[in-house]
Amino acid sequence: MPESNVFDAIVVGSGISGGWAAKELTEKGMKVIMLERGRNIEHVKGYPNATKDPWDFPHRGGRTQQMINDYPVLKRDYPLSELNLDYWAKDSECPYTEVKRFDWFRGYHVGGRSLMWGRQSYRWSDIDFEANAKEGIGTDWPIRYKDIAPWYDYVETFAGISGSKEGLAVLPDGKFMPPMDLTCVEKDVADRIRKHYNGQRHLIIGRTANITRALPGRSSCQFRNRCSLGCPFGAYFSTQSSTLPAAMATGNLTLRPFSIVTKILYDKDTQRATGVEVLDAETNQTYEYKAKIVFLNASTLNSTWVLLNSATDVFPGGLGSSSDQLGHNLMDHHLGVRVQGTVEGYEDKYYFGRRPNGFYIPRFRNLNGEKREYLRGFGYQGRGDRQNWSRNIPELNIGVELKEELIEPGTWQVGMGGFGEILPYHENKVTLDKEKKDKWGLNVLAIDCELKTNELNMRKDMLNDGKEMLEAAGVKNVTGKDGDGTPGRGIHEMGTARMGTDPKNSVLNKHNQVWDAKNVFVTDGACMTSASCVNPSLTYMALTARAVDFAVNELKKGNL
Repeated sequence: MPESNVFDAIVVGSGISGGWAAKELTEKGMKVIMLERGRNIEHVKGYPNATKDPWDFPHRGGRTQQMINDYPVLKRDYPLSELNLDYWAKDSECPYTEVKRFDWFRGYHVGGRSLMWGRQSYRWSDIDFEANAKEGIGTDWPIRYKDIAPWYDYVETFAGISGSKEGLAVLPDGKFMPPMDLTCVEKDVADRIRKHYNGQRHLIIGRTANITRALPGRSSCQFRNRCSLGCPFGAYFSTQSSTLPAAMATGNLTLRPFSIVTKILYDKDTQRATGVEVLDAETNQTYEYKAKIVFLNASTLNSTWVLLNSATDVFPGGLGSSSDQLGHNLMDHHLGVRVQGTVEGYEDKYYFGRRPNGFYIPRFRNLNGEKREYLRGFGYQGRGDRQNWSRNIPELNIGVELKEELIEPGTWQVGMGGFGEILPYHENKVTLDKEKKDKWGLNVLAIDCELKTNELNMRKDMLNDGKEMLEAAGVKNVTGKDGDGTPGRGIHEMGTARMGTDPKNSVLNKHNQVWDAKNVFVTDGACMTSASCVNPSLTYMALTARAVDFAVNELKKGNL
């Protein structure tokens, strides 16, 4: 094997967790190759639409009938538009099998979904890490909040998270930059909710990975609200703006795009991985790369695909399959429940800029001894603002009066949607489809996942509680609906290679090591043992930094 194909560490994937793995490994002196299955997108240069206005696009940023025909999965929700279509994986090239409907929205390029994510960044609490053990669900997390708290501190400081300190046990405070402001209507609604519920429910500004103070190489947020187009200011955390430049600055990183990792190479004599096999996405040539440790960060379902596809005579079900948990316990957050209404009395008020953030209402159900007809809970994300020129005015459909009306701000409104926890069910799973193949002739994933009674019962409270809170806050014309809660729509896939306390009940140990191959680490969403109801990406970052620290120390001790 050429010396150029041998490294200290291999990182598979370049998204949120892969970028962190590369940064941490290279800064600790390791020679690293980061393998990304898609194309390279360079910071700033790779954001051609970042400064465009709606009228700069042929269809004002919308979707065409041709796009709808070409993207049968992507069309199911907001990702399908001409604004950033090339950031999303092509359905025709990367199909998958839906045993039950699952909306899988992916980005195959350097940076992955760190370029398109919603940036909401919340810590988990001991309530989350202890829930499985207390309720006898799935398996126990092998860690608690105290184990990860210093790593939350570490990644928040580097990534830049803006937010307000609230002193809530269910949503621990962090190392925050100054928070963005709530609008006047949001502040009023927050105050009324707090008073009505005697301080037991809270509406706070979202905690977001948009910086409000400059960091080295990054400018503070410009309030453009065009984050999904890529930010030339580096104002939100992405691989391109943050971890990749840090890793490159060490001189220890090799980045190889168009590199589909097809399997992890395993030596049954040493019970260790020796490297990975790569299919070049452009030439279809196969290569091998060798390393002492492998960090698998291809995103939840793709990381599990790699493990499943790494079957050997020792592990016929895939690397990490000895517990019979590989591929199982797939989770997401169930969405689609939405409530909204109008607010009177602020017609002389407006707000500044286009805030790329909203408010958050943390979980309040099944806490402090309360027991509902379901386990766990939910939170809400939303915003309160004035309607703009795009609003519908039924009584004015054409003409001068319509134009004059549209140059004035519309009605103040408040809307919010629920984010509910899905339990880790063994039968919610992914497997390899032995018949269907993708563009490169590789077997695709078959996804078998659904909401169950616990989530369906929760959705009733998500709807009723949301309407009740807005009405209690004086919001008028409150309406709501239980919409599409199909798994996948949260774009928070978790599980399928979970952490645990024993090799008999999990794929990974407390350090994110694969029990069956101790020099393989999985620190993206695949590792999650439960789902909480808050956005998970900050936890991926913290787990990754923590696992790298452990891996390098173990390597120095000769244990890997």
